[in-house]
Amino acid sequence: MNILIVHAHPEPKSFTAALKNAAVDTLTTAGHTVEVSDLYALNFNAVASAGDFDSRQNPDYLVYALEQRNGVKDDTLSKDILTEIDKVRSCDLLLLTFPIFWFSVPAILKGWIDRVFVSGAFYGGRRIYDHGGMTGKKALVCATLGGRPHMVSEGGIHGDLVAMLRPLLQGTLGYVGFDVLEPFFGYHIPYLDDAERHGILNEWYQALATLDSRSLLPMPSLRNYDETLALRRIVLA
Repeated sequence: MNILIVHAHPEPKSFTAALKNAAVDTLTTAGHTVEVSDLYALNFNAVASAGDFDSRQNPDYLVYALEQRNGVKDDTLSKDILTEIDKVRSCDLLLLTFPIFWFSVPAILKGWIDRVFVSGAFYGGRRIYDHGGMTGKKALVCATLGGRPHMVSEGGIHGDLVAMLRPLLQGTLGYVGFDVLEPFFGYHIPYLDDAERHGILNEWYQALATLDSRSLLPMPSLRNYDETLALRRIVLA
């Protein structure tokens, strides 16, 4: 299996980086081919702009998604975007490792998604969810946070953590066609001692060893929606 790890943490000695390193070692040892895009190490440009296109269909007014489509068709996307697109297209599993910032992903990871998940290749029109450009591939989120489990569960002060990350899990990964595996979370990380951190690492090793049996998050299927993407009405006899 070809695995792409996209890592977004500014500190190379962080626990999030340790989870990323554990994934590289474990998956490589298991015989998989592993590639890493360390966004901070790459100094990845997270800002979507007109500079993302070597030429534009409309030089007077920027409609970013439309220019992405033209860039895919005419091969005029900037080199750094094309490099990352090729990595995603080549992978069977996309693994994202990052700390949760403000109920979401770090800005550099959001910018990677904005620039790399291009219209025309990843999605477009009815090419979404189980018809999306990344169908047949899997995605797994491995995220760390400072909160305790009860704080980010249903009924907790912040609400359910998977629901919190719906814009990423469904609105991004599921939307473009990935089969989205149940996320892995490391809780309360800044406040744990070494023994507790080793416990989370052991849980991560176990998760990596059982990827084939890991549950999938439910996603919409286009077969349940009509040509306008309205939910089909089921008429009972």
